[in-house]
Amino acid sequence: MNKIFRGFNAIMYKEFIVVLRDPMTLFFMLFPPLIEMIAFGYALDNDVRHMPMVVFNEDRTVESQRVVDNFVNTQTFRVVAEVHSITEMAAAIRKGQAYVGLQIPPDFTRKLRAGRTARVQVLIDGSNSTTALQALNTSVSVTLRQAVVMLLGEAGRADIPIEVRPQVLYNPAMRSPNFFVPGVIGVVLQIATTFATAMSIVRERERGTLEQLLVSPLSRWGLMLGKLTPYLCIGMVMSAGLFAIMHWLFAVPIAGSVVALMISSLVYVFALLSLGLLISTRAQNQMQALQMTMTLIMPSVFFSGFIFPRENMPWIFYAIGSLLPTTYFIELMRAIILRGATLLEFWQHLAILSAMGLGLFAICALRFKRKIA
Repeated sequence: MNKIFRGFNAIMYKEFIVVLRDPMTLFFMLFPPLIEMIAFGYALDNDVRHMPMVVFNEDRTVESQRVVDNFVNTQTFRVVAEVHSITEMAAAIRKGQAYVGLQIPPDFTRKLRAGRTARVQVLIDGSNSTTALQALNTSVSVTLRQAVVMLLGEAGRADIPIEVRPQVLYNPAMRSPNFFVPGVIGVVLQIATTFATAMSIVRERERGTLEQLLVSPLSRWGLMLGKLTPYLCIGMVMSAGLFAIMHWLFAVPIAGSVVALMISSLVYVFALLSLGLLISTRAQNQMQALQMTMTLIMPSVFFSGFIFPRENMPWIFYAIGSLLPTTYFIELMRAIILRGATLLEFWQHLAILSAMGLGLFAICALRFKRKIA
């Protein structure tokens, strides 16, 4: 074993000194991830509140005003202006001054009191599908609820015939941070750790010290593990800090074991660092290493299930997501943090991450041996 990892202690000690004496490396590993974590945590939110709405009320009665109040009371909409024509309402939506336009015709109350169907029109800006879908669902829900209440009153009933009582598990308040922030941790860790090790061997080449490593009595396994270990320690410190921000700043409860979180993070960070080392063995300079690292960021964001469900993706993108360590880590984080799952229940994800990390590490060592030869 000592022969296989010959030179590990020396390389690890050297790499620790290099990292600790390079404030820029520490800065880019620790500070940007914290900023990205906070920025993404606040920015990624599907809970649309107080959507600007313009109202064209041609009826001007108590009943029509009650419709407007019902829309506002959902806290999804807020009235920003009252317009006096359909053209003016459409122009306000086109200019981005409002996302929704509510039109109440002049015969609304008359039809309502006559027992006929009184219709209102809701214009929704569909250029943003997320806000449009929420506006559509809320509009239908508001009018349907008001119609049901009126029908019950006319029928002399106090209760509705059938009532559905749904119960949301694991995230009862349906908070977006509870869903997004665990995924943000996976993406942020990938950006910081992969970039750090991607520069390690490239930095040796550009400084002219790579030749010294090639002729020194080091084993390829010891060299790679020695270069990886300092960044692994920094990555674990970073993980603990990100989990603390998630819990204390974004109020995301941790239902599962903290030990399970750290074990998952250790395996994930090792896989990312091994991926960075593989990039470092292929890149000829730091610009190439940076470009190759950034190439992996977009697939990890879009194909890992971080934002979009993977089940709805075409098979080719689903397959790409299956090759990314971020995919399995995000699922592990959501399972442990939100659902309180154990590692035994998601051992397949941990096994795949471990296999990825060990496989990438072995490829790095073998590639470096070919360089020596």
